[in-house]
Amino acid sequence: MQHEVIIIGGSYAGLSAALQLARARRAVLVVDGGQRRNRFAATSHGFLGRDGASPAQIAAEAHAQVLAYPTVQWVDGQVTQLSGRADAFEVALADGSRHSARRLILATGVVDQLPTIAGLAERWGRQVFVCPYCHGYELQQGTIGVLATSAFAAHQAAMLPDWGATRLFLNDTLVLDEAQHRHLQARGVQLVAGAVAALQGEGQSLEVLLRDGQVFALDGVFVTPRSTLSPLVAQLGCGGNDGPLGSHIAVDALQATTVPGVFACGDVANPAASVAFAVASGAMAGVAAHRTLIFGLDDQQQRTVASSPAVVGLETAAGREALLTQAARPPGDRSSDSST
Repeated sequence: MQHEVIIIGGSYAGLSAALQLARARRAVLVVDGGQRRNRFAATSHGFLGRDGASPAQIAAEAHAQVLAYPTVQWVDGQVTQLSGRADAFEVALADGSRHSARRLILATGVVDQLPTIAGLAERWGRQVFVCPYCHGYELQQGTIGVLATSAFAAHQAAMLPDWGATRLFLNDTLVLDEAQHRHLQARGVQLVAGAVAALQGEGQSLEVLLRDGQVFALDGVFVTPRSTLSPLVAQLGCGGNDGPLGSHIAVDALQATTVPGVFACGDVANPAASVAFAVASGAMAGVAAHRTLIFGLDDQQQRTVASSPAVVGLETAAGREALLTQAARPPGDRSSDSST
């Protein structure tokens, strides 16, 4: 079946993109596999107007609003193949159906690789988190743990004292330099040596058990899983960015990928994951895709916006991740910054 735009992924970013296109009266197909990334969380925070709402409720209401537009179609299914080029993309589903479109928007495709620590996976989204802006406030300034699984843990630990007393579990993984030691000490972070054996506790209680037998009671734990991209991304040939947080699709300020006619939005294109960011990037992807249907892929006005100094450094996921990493450095440490 022929559509003007096919959106892969019907969560916050995908629905936001679909809404913009629907309001432009364009024929849109949304394909969704029913695996929202934040499906493990009971509440969503930081999204203006819906702070504290259930992620499922936000998604359900958005789904109903978008599907009320007559030019939007929805298919529950798994995409098995993406192929083609601008104006002639083809999407194959597991049920054997095939759909074609002039433009593609990828709003899914990133997978969390959780650390293999006993007791962690079953607490993911309930007592184990990644984003302090999303879940830190609800810990009520209690005791917070950071499990080091990569060098990025130093960044997390430096941030978290704003939300509660923080312990950084080095986990026989993280080696800090002198500047990091000073910064974490200044932030009041307690360093705990030794490998983490498990997370444990009944009900609302939470403990970190070290291999040497030490036990630490906590109110919440933060960890940074690395993300990987779905093989579907490689089928299209979209360029990617690899950083401390994993792999993401490379996009410009208009959410355009390196493949003409393909846009990406949401967590698959931004390591700073949140519902608010996903909705914003989805809206941009929908508007940008619509403009290319009118003005072509070389719309100069869009390119001018994308190259504006206001967005330099933010036009790619790598740029945004670099800014996050830079912000984690101790004050005055800008040794790797480019000179101007």
